Amino acid sequence: MESKKSHADDLSLREVGDLAWRYLRIPAALLVIEALYWFITIPSDTLAPIQVTEAWIWHNLTDLLYGEGATTFTTHNGWWTRVDLNNYNFPGGSIGLYVSDECAGIHEMLFISTLIFMTDNVGWKLKMRSIAVMCGVVYVLNIARLVVLYPLAVSSCANNPRGFSCAADMWQFHTFVYQWGFLFVLVLMWLAWFMWIGGPKRVAAASKADKAPLRIKLRQRWESHHWVIVIIAFLLIAIAAETALTDDAFNAAQQAQNNCTALEEYSPNCAGAEETWNDEVGYVWSLATLGLLGIGGAGLEFTRTEKVAADNDSSSDDSGKKSSTEPDTAESDRREEE
Repeated sequence: MESKKSHADDLSLREVGDLAWRYLRIPAALLVIEALYWFITIPSDTLAPIQVTEAWIWHNLTDLLYGEGATTFTTHNGWWTRVDLNNYNFPGGSIGLYVSDECAGIHEMLFISTLIFMTDNVGWKLKMRSIAVMCGVVYVLNIARLVVLYPLAVSSCANNPRGFSCAADMWQFHTFVYQWGFLFVLVLMWLAWFMWIGGPKRVAAASKADKAPLRIKLRQRWESHHWVIVIIAFLLIAIAAETALTDDAFNAAQQAQNNCTALEEYSPNCAGAEETWNDEVGYVWSLATLGLLGIGGAGLEFTRTEKVAADNDSSSDDSGKKSSTEPDTAESDRREEE
């Protein structure tokens, strides 16, 4: 008897899969977003428009707070993303920095957005509003991080001049915030938001709900925004194909890379050609990947409607039986549910 009972209490493979999906989907989603972000940002300055705006704000805020001429706004790789910190204590009078795609804060925005997006039992409108607010906060915090670099560098070089290494304190601060500081702040932001919306009650309610397994199928009903996504996706794929086939920079980089490989040449020119080739290839693959993801996201439908419909049918049948045989009990049950 005991062996039969233990077998009856064992979880089925489907139940194990449902539990794994519930508890592992957030870290799995973060890993997917991490891989996608890395792949898209393979070419340099992928997020150039955002990088330029942040560099411009950084330059103007630093000059406003620490005096005109504290920084110089200039270009890096053809984009206005470089900010030179100016002070007589600095080696050579300036320290050159620039806003890379990794320093733009988009990585952190994707992280906090994924945490909010994957939170159970929260409405879409509340999620979208929360993501917009959180991304705005991350943008402001990232600007504040950049502005703080100037006084750190000035203080470090003034108190302990060490030539080109005098700004070590600034670089240590930058590395700590980049590697660990932002992660700690983002988790705290999500926890604060989670408690503010009553997250524990929402998750408890979601865990009690008997949801159907997630089903993926081809979309049957197309709306206007789905067609817009597909059109944009095909445009991205077309731009990628056109770049690979006809773009002069792409073809020149490919030819230079092939020549260096054939001659087994190692030189600054070949290193530059390899970097250009990697950027061009990354640009093409990034556009193609975004296009394919757009087509897949618009063409596939993720739903649990089949189980919901079955539950509704069964509940309607049960209510019909109760209404004909036990009206008082049905009424009391309805009041308890309310």
